[in-house]
Amino acid sequence: MSRLYVETTIRCDAEELWQLTQQPRQHQRWDLRFTEIDYLARPDPAEPQRFRYAVRVLPGVVIAGTGVTAGERTRADGARTSALRFDSGHPLSLIRSGAGYWRYVPTPDGVRFITGYDYEPGWGRLGRLADRLFRPLMGWGTAWSFDRLRLWLEHGTPPERSLRHGLMDAGLRIFLCVGVWWLLPPYLAAAIVAAALLIPPLPSSPAARRCQRRPPDRQSASVPAIASTLEP
Repeated sequence: MSRLYVETTIRCDAEELWQLTQQPRQHQRWDLRFTEIDYLARPDPAEPQRFRYAVRVLPGVVIAGTGVTAGERTRADGARTSALRFDSGHPLSLIRSGAGYWRYVPTPDGVRFITGYDYEPGWGRLGRLADRLFRPLMGWGTAWSFDRLRLWLEHGTPPERSLRHGLMDAGLRIFLCVGVWWLLPPYLAAAIVAAALLIPPLPSSPAARRCQRRPPDRQSASVPAIASTLEP
């Protein structure tokens, strides 16, 4: 399976972007992939930061894991990088272990915010089959979350509000698609459904399609050197 890659450009201050992505309480607000993120105690500040993450998949069902992260903020060109490794021993977790990175690259148009990550699925052969569907969903969820973060930084839209906008947008499209099949001839209903799926989301609604999903060059997709310093 291929490594997941997502990129967007956000018109914002690099330090503000760093804070909203590196502080667990802020990170969990905009990232669809997590319900909770908490830093664990770090006796030695020189050591990489360990953390716990969790996602609520159903009421009363929470899948948790742990990881370690480190970042560098001192490059001469203003770019910043953070890397992480993570794993989960939860029996329901399709993700067993993985690693990834975030890059923050200043440009005249804002900050290029980039992520690349990969993981090993659990569940044996069944997990490898399930991952053919799950991996694209993870890529979509990452891109949707990146655009949700962009709306927060560029327009001041809190993640909680943009989630409601996104749900309303999706609900209206689903309602339209279902309704036309009962009211209109099939050929006309098919045309309306296609239009409903292709029309861009409202500017206030997060959309994965606004993000780039393929690396434009080898440098963007390369794993940062700091990742080699992390131990699971």
